[in-house]
Amino acid sequence: MITWFAQQGRDLPWRHEGVSAWAILVSEVMLQQTPVVRVLPRWREWMQQWPTPADLAAAPTAEVLRRWDRLGYPRRALRLQECAREIVRVHGGAVPRGVEALRSLPGIGEYTAAAVTAFAHHDRAVVVDTNIRRVLARSVQGDALPAPSYSSSERSLATRSLPAQRERSVAWNQAVMELGALVCTARSPQCMQCPLAEAGCAWFAAGRPAAPEGTRRRQAFEGTDRQMRGKIMAVLRQEGEAVIEALLVLDPDDPSRVERCTASLVVDGLAVREADRLRLP
Repeated sequence: MITWFAQQGRDLPWRHEGVSAWAILVSEVMLQQTPVVRVLPRWREWMQQWPTPADLAAAPTAEVLRRWDRLGYPRRALRLQECAREIVRVHGGAVPRGVEALRSLPGIGEYTAAAVTAFAHHDRAVVVDTNIRRVLARSVQGDALPAPSYSSSERSLATRSLPAQRERSVAWNQAVMELGALVCTARSPQCMQCPLAEAGCAWFAAGRPAAPEGTRRRQAFEGTDRQMRGKIMAVLRQEGEAVIEALLVLDPDDPSRVERCTASLVVDGLAVREADRLRLP
């Protein structure tokens, strides 16, 4: 796996030598549920605008949300700014080392703390994302897909699978994650290009049995509140503010949906309501 990654891994800017821990932390937050192709331009722009935690901490929140643009799940942008402020306030502007210290930061969960520990600080950490879960489910357990929810048994499997030696553990995390992203994909796995196919992949050896019914999960987007929230945020990013009554045209058949989504954006801190207007914070 490590040899395969050295030859086939993508040349992504946050993997370059000398990239700061902060830049890697930003990339990991942006990449949550968002494909690389959409993250690349935003990450480059973001790091040019706010290359350090102190820069982002001092930025106007409205501008932070504008720069987040269409990456989706804009609460991530707010949490990232809160994280930057905590790094400045508590850690002197430097991303702290260690999973526990990282997890104490706003918006940093188990995966992101482990990823920053491995990829930014080059320490041993159990990094488990969707791609790694899928590769381990197939190669070790012989399952087409992992269970819908991350379990303690999966965490134990990932921990056992991780090489003990620090440098090899970092390379292993990178390699298995990349294999899941490029080759061992959910819908169209390229098994004949996989270094594990002839090296003991249990799923391949079993003839690639299909996943049980109900294992695959598709999240609807069209017509959801999440879609409407995105439409409202797009208006606010462009205009800065909007009359709430004017926003109702976004769904003339169900204006209550617009009002509900407007209220939820205010609750989440993504917008501020002032009388009959809505604006960026």
